[in-house]
Amino acid sequence: MDIRLTEAEAIALHYYQAAHRDGWAALVHAIADALADLDAAERHIAERGRLVSHGYARGRVGLA
Repeated sequence: MDIRLTEAEAIALHYYQAAHRDGWAALVHAIADALADLDAAERHIAERGRLVSHGYARGRVGLA
């Protein structure tokens, strides 16, 4: 029998096995990792926004 897991199921299984089959610990670790990734993405987006804003402002000064 060939069982194919969805990406979400495969990730959940990895966390579950890494937590020595402790479902609660696996869930907490998965959420902590997701929140850390979200925070990093938000910081990256904010930094890119600042760079774009500064470039745009300098461009306007040079054109005036």
